[in-house]
Amino acid sequence: MTLWKSSDIEKAINGKASMDFDVTGVEFDSREVSEGDLFLALKGEQSDGHLYLDKAFENGANGAVSEQDCVHPHIRVADSTKALDDLAKAARTRVNAKIIGVTGSAGKTGTKEALFAALNRSSHGKAHRSVKSYNNHVGVPLSLSRMPADTSFGIFEMGMNHKGELSQLTKLVRPHVAIVTTIAPAHIGHFSGEEEIADAKAEIFEGFEEGGTAIIPHDSPHYERLRKAAEKHAGEVVTFGLHADADARAIDMVPAIGGGTLVTAKIRNANLCYTVAEAGEHWVLNSLAVLAAVQAVGGDMAAAGLALAELPGMAGRGARHKIAIEGGTALVIDESYNANPASMGVTIAALGAEAADRRIVLLGAMKELGAASDTYHAELAVPLRAAQVDLAILVGDEMKILADTIAADPDHATKAVHVADALEAEKLLKTQLCAGDALLVKGSNAMGLAAVVGSLTDAGLKRAG
Repeated sequence: MTLWKSSDIEKAINGKASMDFDVTGVEFDSREVSEGDLFLALKGEQSDGHLYLDKAFENGANGAVSEQDCVHPHIRVADSTKALDDLAKAARTRVNAKIIGVTGSAGKTGTKEALFAALNRSSHGKAHRSVKSYNNHVGVPLSLSRMPADTSFGIFEMGMNHKGELSQLTKLVRPHVAIVTTIAPAHIGHFSGEEEIADAKAEIFEGFEEGGTAIIPHDSPHYERLRKAAEKHAGEVVTFGLHADADARAIDMVPAIGGGTLVTAKIRNANLCYTVAEAGEHWVLNSLAVLAAVQAVGGDMAAAGLALAELPGMAGRGARHKIAIEGGTALVIDESYNANPASMGVTIAALGAEAADRRIVLLGAMKELGAASDTYHAELAVPLRAAQVDLAILVGDEMKILADTIAADPDHATKAVHVADALEAEKLLKTQLCAGDALLVKGSNAMGLAAVVGSLTDAGLKRAG
């Protein structure tokens, strides 16, 4: 189906079309262009999209936005990056949809995906969301520009690592509902402390449509700070958590048959019993935020509960794999996409709840933690002990202090091995992993641990000899 006509694009971005054309999608990476797409030739710090115009059309583009004339159907503009923002604004203006923005130090992508699953089910395919982790100054307007005109619900993830970034993004998105999942020392190297991170996350409320609903974590130590910031812009503030005063709160949580958690919750005036497919208390908290948002936009709560029960784990963000290994199978939990002290703690705790012969972690260094990096890494010894982790393979220079901290504690039962990189970790794992083990893989994306997961899961692991 047509997403944009060239005449509408031309008007939205104040450009000049070389001819009429229609497009079915929008893309800025020529390698990702599909049949019928609009290719945005963006100039970046590392590359210039204009060099790939021919490639984009070879891959099936129907038109392009370009700062220079070319032989292909295109719309000429003075600034293609500004054109992307202008197209995003036009996409946001033309829909009569309820828009939800999601931010936080952890759990953004999972919460966004759960919201999409819930609202897409009840709207019969009329929900739209940002794909992957497209949450920055390019990803957010790109996701907006891809939103169909007949969308009923739009869900957009917004991230930041500096003050002021969310303020710009949320004014493009203009959410009716905004969620802050959690506040943790992610990217703290760019901030003076967690208070500044909380303030930066609270910028999401600045873009509210009139009467917007802010959904914030009641259990956070920064709750009062977030609430005060939200009240400046929101028509309503809804809280979620385990606290008895939270508007959306879990009353009871028990392990579900087949995995995950069976939750009994009170979502303001509604009571709901549902299953969260993903393991861990952090996912229960995410589900409460999801249900509060679904209720705020008038969505179907029962459909949302069913969606949470069926939500699959995402690659790099909780996907679970059973791999064949000599004598049986081993469980691999893939959390390789990102890591900060808070998300490390909750995923290690979730591993501790797994029934397994041995619990093993492959942990990569956490980046952008600033002067407190050593402290944050060393403190991971505590959740490793609580989860009764048998073996910790620790990757990267920053993880050396955690290995030393564990080694210096004669009562710590975890065996810690420090290695330089993902390749060395993979070689070690292939000599250590056995049937009956549960392995958690988590680290900052720059550590390349996703490749280890891929190697383990592609064809299973066969022990030599």
